[in-house]
Amino acid sequence: MIKSDYNLIYLCSENARISLKELSRYLKKSPQRLRYSISSLKRDNFIGAPFCIFDYSYFGLILFRVYFKAGYISEQDKTKIINELYNNPYIVSIYDLIGEYDIVIEFACPNSSRFNKELKKITTLTPVLNEYKVVLNIVTHMYPRNYLQNNINQYNIKSERIIGGDRDIEKFNVKEMAVMKNLLINPTMRFVDLANESGLNIKTTRSIFNILTKRNIIKGFKHIVNTNKLEINKSRLFLKLHNISIIREDELMDHLLKTKEVVQSNKTVGDWDMEVDIEALDKNEIRNIIMQMREEFKDVIERYNIIEFYNYYKRSYLPLYLFKEES
Repeated sequence: MIKSDYNLIYLCSENARISLKELSRYLKKSPQRLRYSISSLKRDNFIGAPFCIFDYSYFGLILFRVYFKAGYISEQDKTKIINELYNNPYIVSIYDLIGEYDIVIEFACPNSSRFNKELKKITTLTPVLNEYKVVLNIVTHMYPRNYLQNNINQYNIKSERIIGGDRDIEKFNVKEMAVMKNLLINPTMRFVDLANESGLNIKTTRSIFNILTKRNIIKGFKHIVNTNKLEINKSRLFLKLHNISIIREDELMDHLLKTKEVVQSNKTVGDWDMEVDIEALDKNEIRNIIMQMREEFKDVIERYNIIEFYNYYKRSYLPLYLFKEES
């Protein structure tokens, strides 16, 4: 992967629905050349499946993250387990780490009782996943991969997307649910196809899309990036905080926002209070970021742990069961 491709990867990963015309304007390359480059990135698995960023909290859902200590399992067995998990209608994301934990699953459920039932099903059917830790996700802050390019402001990418938190539950009509269902299944489909699949005319479909975006139900479209294939170092930093005031918390969040290698932070309830995902082209940069954070916030960071992030197998923000009930 040559360095000049990073701007293209950046734009495609931060806006999966970006048009070739817009890419051409930003990158000063022909649409034909860009179409070939994007096809190559997908074919060679540098960028993976697209996903729509829905704010699940508007649906009254709670996000639970489960870290499994699976012990040693073969790649064949892991693939089988992941395929089984993939079809669970309450699971929105699946990925794995290298270290203390192996497979991580995220559930979006209406309540803790339903989450507990689904978790018990999985541990019963897959005994190797019988040792785990559960974390309740309060709110997620997503940041763009600004470390991939230097001219941060030229591409008009949002500096931060906030998902979850304290939201008023909203109601959605049948047409809105149809559009969201199809965007969940195929986030990059053209409006004409989206209209056909939703059983609506294209004018109504565009209007619904724009309204859902304006209401912050839809907060963007991204691609999974294969950091391993791109030789990008990625780690998850776990922080246990203490004696933290509102002012110091705001300062910490501002620090994360301004650190271009930080791509996501989760405020959580569990063994730790925050999870921070860090990506860098140079592995030493991750260490430097952590050391700087420890020094600057030594009064509030009680302890920390770090685990290498390996790969996403599934990433989404709404569970399929919502649309099965609608049907």
